[in-house]
Amino acid sequence: MHAPVERDPRTRLKIGLALGGGAARGWSHIGVMRVLAEAGIAPDVIAGSSIGAVVGGCYAAGKLDELETFALSLTKRRVMGLLDFHIAGSGLIAGGRLQRLLEQDLTDQRVESLPVKFCTIATELSSGHEIWLTRGPLVQAMRASYALPGIFNPVMIGGRWLMDGALVNPIPITAARALGAEIVICVNLNGEVRVRGTVIQSYDAETAIEQEIDEAIEAPRRWGIFPAARAEKPRRPNAPGFASVMVDAFNITQDRIARSRLAGDPPDVMIAPKLAKMGLFEFHRAEECIALGRQATERALPDIMEILQEAQAV
Repeated sequence: MHAPVERDPRTRLKIGLALGGGAARGWSHIGVMRVLAEAGIAPDVIAGSSIGAVVGGCYAAGKLDELETFALSLTKRRVMGLLDFHIAGSGLIAGGRLQRLLEQDLTDQRVESLPVKFCTIATELSSGHEIWLTRGPLVQAMRASYALPGIFNPVMIGGRWLMDGALVNPIPITAARALGAEIVICVNLNGEVRVRGTVIQSYDAETAIEQEIDEAIEAPRRWGIFPAARAEKPRRPNAPGFASVMVDAFNITQDRIARSRLAGDPPDVMIAPKLAKMGLFEFHRAEECIALGRQATERALPDIMEILQEAQAV
């Protein structure tokens, strides 16, 4: 058990949290916030992308308990009931039901009035600009930050169509620092789910396909699953479905951008829950996800406490 850090408010350094995007994996942010609170660590600044904006905004507004209760109540059936599918818009889900749910507790909350300095990250649809939402209705700022292209409709704010902030800044460390944080703790929801892409410099599609088919035939023979006479050439794989394409594209985009931005502006401490087995849209697994967030933060806590103690001593 770590003792809370005693800090003089007149001299202490400001602590910032950068909460990353990752859809359902974002429930782990709740576990992170719980462990930090138990250790006496209260952030002065929170910057969130996508689901990080939702959890961070609820924390800043004093509604983390309500969010956790909601998350733990989700089942597969209830998740489907919250998704208002439509075919007329620019996304599969209109998002009205989720907005009304958020407004039950946050309807009068404004970003600039929160007791914790807070911002959400969004991406402008036409230009690709990174937009920091530091003023205005909290629910609207959250919606813009989690408007995943193709899934949710983009959100119009101040004459700009905005969509998911994770497209340009999956882990908004830069925003947390710009808002005044001197020590930044980030939560990377994709730290264990890296795509690890490389460059294939010479690729012959026809040769590659034939080679893959031959290997698929030879492998069962080597393993002794069935004799050579019974082996048949497998059918060529079908094209991936819509959901598979969306998930893989999201993972690839977040991984490449996150690695680049972390290299350019690393945090003081990174918390990376082990979420490789957690699907992007498995929102019904909140209990497991929150527990993984707690475990990751407990592992990182000695480093966090050491940095804070050193900063206090300066």
